[in-house]
Amino acid sequence: MIPWVKIDTARIPGTTDELRLMRRGAEFSIKLGSNELMNSRLSGSEAALATLAAKKIEAVAKPHVLIGGLGMGFTLRAALAVLGAGARVVVAELVPAVVAWARGPMAEIFAGSLDDPRVGIVETDVVEMIRSKPRTFDAILLDVDNGPEGLTRKANDALYDAAGLKMAWSTLRPQGVLAVWSSGPNPPFAKRLHRAGFDVNEVNVRATGKGGGARHVIWIATKSS
Repeated sequence: MIPWVKIDTARIPGTTDELRLMRRGAEFSIKLGSNELMNSRLSGSEAALATLAAKKIEAVAKPHVLIGGLGMGFTLRAALAVLGAGARVVVAELVPAVVAWARGPMAEIFAGSLDDPRVGIVETDVVEMIRSKPRTFDAILLDVDNGPEGLTRKANDALYDAAGLKMAWSTLRPQGVLAVWSSGPNPPFAKRLHRAGFDVNEVNVRATGKGGGARHVIWIATKSS
């Protein structure tokens, strides 16, 4: 069996933790401690995050979309595939090295998506983007952690508590969509979404996107007014 090789490490801002970029043949993995955060062979649920949200805003001629977390680019690529030529997609990525990996060792996976004229990459905390852009986005797609409880960074909890969800609600345009990826269910989070003023649909998807792999959850929360 081909062994895993460590390609690079990157400190997560605001923590003492490091991400590790690993490679085994053509397969990539990003890990935090013993947890695998993402794998290049498992892209189905990350792609679904984009396609499910895009379906909700398909009537918008020139949608403005914010993606929290670049990862391995699966959500970005899926969004670009279904959004029209007039779309604008901003990706907020906290860890600069992740952007460097996308342009370097993982460039083949990204398939030129970072050079799409519809795309802008901002190396910042997505919380700051949401806080500073009221009524700006038609969709906000969040895949910055393992779900609504911060794993990679405790500060990510600010995205998912009552105040964070109200902030997201204010940042969305009328009928805008907040889409959140999670490795598993979280009933208290679904209740917080409702209390924040969203109509909520909880979707179960498979990691591979083909009926196999782990079961993940995506919340599609639509601004109700």
